[in-house]
Amino acid sequence: MYEPRHKPPLPRAAFMRRLLGHLLVGLCVIGASLLLGMAGYVMFEDLPWIDAFLNAAMLLGGMGPVDIPQTEAGKLFAGLYALYAGLVLIVVAALLITPVIHRVLHRLHWAGTSSDDGK
Repeated sequence: MYEPRHKPPLPRAAFMRRLLGHLLVGLCVIGASLLLGMAGYVMFEDLPWIDAFLNAAMLLGGMGPVDIPQTEAGKLFAGLYALYAGLVLIVVAALLITPVIHRVLHRLHWAGTSSDDGK
């Protein structure tokens, strides 16, 4: 997926396209996670879709639910969804920062290589 160390770093425009691709994947993961949370709140807590959106968005954002679950199934869903939301936060953050870290490390390595490295 990324250029190997013996190749030069991507030009800025290609790097920006890579960042945009990672951002789009991250937004898709967040969107799918939001839909999953909304469906769970509608199914297990019988909340209206707008309230389900609010609760799912608050959990994905790390704030916690607005409506306290009333049913045992709703409580179990909310707990599992909260754990899932925490993992989604970590995954999306890693997805967004990976190209930047790769570029910095690649530039440092590329700058440190010489054409006469004994090979």
